[in-house]
Amino acid sequence: MMTARQTWTKLLIEVGETEAFGNLSTVLEKLVETIVLSILATTTAAFCALFCAMLGSRTTQINAWLGFIVRMIASFFRNVPVVAWALVLVISFGHHVITGYFALFFSTFGLLVRMFIDTIDEASSDGVEALNGVGATYLQMVFKGVLPETLPQLLSWIFYMIETNIRSATLVGLLTGTGIGYLFDFYYKQLNYEMLGLITFVIVVVVFLIEWMSNRVRRIIS
Repeated sequence: MMTARQTWTKLLIEVGETEAFGNLSTVLEKLVETIVLSILATTTAAFCALFCAMLGSRTTQINAWLGFIVRMIASFFRNVPVVAWALVLVISFGHHVITGYFALFFSTFGLLVRMFIDTIDEASSDGVEALNGVGATYLQMVFKGVLPETLPQLLSWIFYMIETNIRSATLVGLLTGTGIGYLFDFYYKQLNYEMLGLITFVIVVVVFLIEWMSNRVRRIIS
């Protein structure tokens, strides 16, 4: 009769010898590619979205018509699903990582413009009025009034979109043949449930870790 410790050790050895854990390095490599793609698409979209949000917000807009145009453009990008972007861009760029990047960028840009505009309008109207009252320039109003008051909330939205885009990048990868989505599709067609379970588990763990990290950062900057 084996002891409980021997039984547990034997079970760990058997699990470690399975095909799924033998391919763990491949899964992690594709996962890193997906995470980097999501972070890159989110951060670049956030930079562009912040600029457009300043023009589109009723608190900081330079011209009413320009603000209206910016909001309409953002609404268009926001209302096209990321899957639709991926399908359209596959025709132009083929099955390439750049296709996934632009699909995530466009959908993230539209969402962040709307979120940033709402944040600016809600959080900084009093400060902007006070700065305008003492004759501050537009750039002084932005960097001294708007950004200091809204930065914690803006960063919260950026972290939220990174979490969302990691999940979306998996779906986009199914269509573009890149990242962790490609592996998921590959093993799904083979009906390899061990690998599918491992890939799903790794994605869930990464999303939880990023959420935990973003919560800690938000507490620090709040």
